[in-house]
Amino acid sequence: MRLTMVGTGYVGLVTGVCFSNTGNDVVCLDVDAKKIDRLRKGECPIYEPGLEELLERNIKAGRLRFTLDKKEAYTNAEMIFICVGTPSDERGHTDLKYIHSAADDIAEVLKALGPNQKPKVIVMKSTVPVGTTLMVRDRIREKVGAAIPFKVADNPEFLKEGDAVNDFNKPDRVVVGVEDEASGAAFRELYDPFVRNGHPIFLMDVPSAEMVKYASNNFLATKISFINEMANLCEAYGADIGRVREGMCSDKRIGNAFLYPGLGYGGSCFPKDTLACIMMGDKSGIEARLSKSVHEVNQRQRERFWDKIVAHFG
Repeated sequence: MRLTMVGTGYVGLVTGVCFSNTGNDVVCLDVDAKKIDRLRKGECPIYEPGLEELLERNIKAGRLRFTLDKKEAYTNAEMIFICVGTPSDERGHTDLKYIHSAADDIAEVLKALGPNQKPKVIVMKSTVPVGTTLMVRDRIREKVGAAIPFKVADNPEFLKEGDAVNDFNKPDRVVVGVEDEASGAAFRELYDPFVRNGHPIFLMDVPSAEMVKYASNNFLATKISFINEMANLCEAYGADIGRVREGMCSDKRIGNAFLYPGLGYGGSCFPKDTLACIMMGDKSGIEARLSKSVHEVNQRQRERFWDKIVAHFG
């Protein structure tokens, strides 16, 4: 397939490189001229085991290209993956300005191509609040009119830093939100090389696919805050959290992943996605009390560590 990645950040670059490695023709678009120049030379701007080797291999094979030209990127693409940043603002709300900008650029090219084109599938790969993909659909439709054909889909990523290539090539599951059967069939074809280990592709409605990513990250963040709260109780009562964890995690219903006490969760996803769930609750009038507690426990855990340093050293 002919694919375009909008954005060459962590998600866009890994996704584009891995798709090109299974024979797809991939164009990666960015606004950063220096980054594009480095990528064209085969220089990887992030460190992920195995990524630079795949990058160089697929550039040499002619399956992977990098561009600053929106028209070049969008004109021949069958699927356009939006992989831009969605940072949190000062209130913890998701900032969608880069999503809006990408949608407007796509609309401009679609309108110029006219109505006699094969419908492109515009895929939301960025993590966005529920309803954003359909909002992008409506935003593009408003700009291009009723005659221009296109479709939208949501395809959340589940990549761990430091193991992203392996996660992409051997996913636990692939989640796709679509509006029609033809788009679903296209995704099954695209992801077939990655799920031959028997792991599932889940096709569902678009809002549910958007929510899967938030629900997954929020649950993992909850496990981290929970074990930290238990560790603090153990310390207060003289119990050993290491032994408590052993006894607890041997229960198959609980498992042992993400149940290690420490400073709490951080990074680019868990804090942002937990705050986004809180935001969605506030906007809908359904208070996300558990998510708020998870966030508060995580913030207090850092303060607790600082207090321990001060208590020890003065």
